[in-house]
Amino acid sequence: MKKFQRPRIHTAACAALTFFLCAAAPSRGQSATTPSPDAPPFREVVDETGRTVRVPQSVRRIVSLAPSLTETIYALGLQDRLVGDTDYCDYPPDAQKKTKVGGGINPSIEKIASLHPDLVLVTKSYDRLETTQSLDVLGIPSYATDPHNVDEIISSTKRLADLLGVPEVAASVADDLEHRLADLRLRVGALPAKRVLFVVWTQPLISTGKNTFLADALRHAGAVSIVDSAQDWPQVNLEEVAKLQPDYLVFADSHSENAAKEIERLAKLPAWKILKAVSNRRYAVISDAVNRPAPRIVSAIEELARQLHPEAFAGKPADTKEKIEKENPSSRSMSSAPFPLRASSQLSPDLRYAGGCACAR
Repeated sequence: MKKFQRPRIHTAACAALTFFLCAAAPSRGQSATTPSPDAPPFREVVDETGRTVRVPQSVRRIVSLAPSLTETIYALGLQDRLVGDTDYCDYPPDAQKKTKVGGGINPSIEKIASLHPDLVLVTKSYDRLETTQSLDVLGIPSYATDPHNVDEIISSTKRLADLLGVPEVAASVADDLEHRLADLRLRVGALPAKRVLFVVWTQPLISTGKNTFLADALRHAGAVSIVDSAQDWPQVNLEEVAKLQPDYLVFADSHSENAAKEIERLAKLPAWKILKAVSNRRYAVISDAVNRPAPRIVSAIEELARQLHPEAFAGKPADTKEKIEKENPSSRSMSSAPFPLRASSQLSPDLRYAGGCACAR
């Protein structure tokens, strides 16, 4: 469980770091463009945590401190403004070419400052308060997002687009996502929900609580978690899972190169054999896009709904299936696998949540 623990920075070390950076970068430019003479250089906005932030009128240089925010920037077509992101921002592949500023938990403030960003994007559950405080000392504005369900992911995308001056793009993205979610409701909304165990981690067994955006994603896919916990990422006893006997086990993974070995390893563990879903080969393996509160999560929801309720998609247009596979290439090789990958193979030490804990937010 050390992977889920937040590292802490000593107060004196933070003070020394911010003093050094203030001395090293006193002339940071606020924007790559000059605002018109009759417009104020800054405006005040309220982010999703309730903070009032002074943001340049024209935001041209952005640093993202969460994989979900990097994905959202690309979905809005603003990747040319993204000058830096974290070591774990890996989608789309082009994001890996951006200047890296470290992990979301412990980014290099000095590296961020050297990129002269107009705005740093953070998330409440992933990025530490100390990070935003250090940025404040340097006069670098940061804007925080905090979605808790699928609808809020869409509305958060709209707010971010408004902030960055492209509301019409977000409107188009949101319309597409809402149309696809409405289609899912028509197809699976009236069907009995599949009772599932979403496996975030296998050793120890960790699942998702009922109030996370991931649990909401399950509901959109025609499923309900058997774990009725107010904790976001509860540790679950496998014997209790056996008493509840889920219809399906759900795993998210984006890497398939070691699939055969991992599948065999998990299938042979004696403790897992007490689950009927294991003996009956009832698994769903979907893209880890479901772990990130970004527009691509809808593709993962569609992917899961197809596996849990195949009868509802007999007449699904081929182009939608192709779109899902294009956004999540791993789904082609993994969706037919009889056993899931070990969930821990998808998680880096830095990624500790999907709302607060262990997913690649």
